[in-house]
Amino acid sequence: MAQFYVRAGIYAVMFLLSFFSMGALDFSRFLKQGHTLQAQILYAILVLALAYLSGSFILSFIYMQ
Repeated sequence: MAQFYVRAGIYAVMFLLSFFSMGALDFSRFLKQGHTLQAQILYAILVLALAYLSGSFILSFIYMQ
C-alpha cells in the first residue's frame, strides 16, 4: 500500500514541476493564430507526457532490483 502512495506522490510532484517548467517555453512561436483550443490540448498532453516520463525515470531508480 505504501508503494502506491509513493508512486502517486512522485507522479503528482512531477506533474506540478512539469506544469511549472512548461511555462518557460514560448509556444506562440510554434502555433498558429486563432487555434487556442488545440494549443491548450497540446500543452496538456505535453505536460502529462513529461510528468509520466520523468516520474517513471525516478521510480526506476527507487525500485531498482
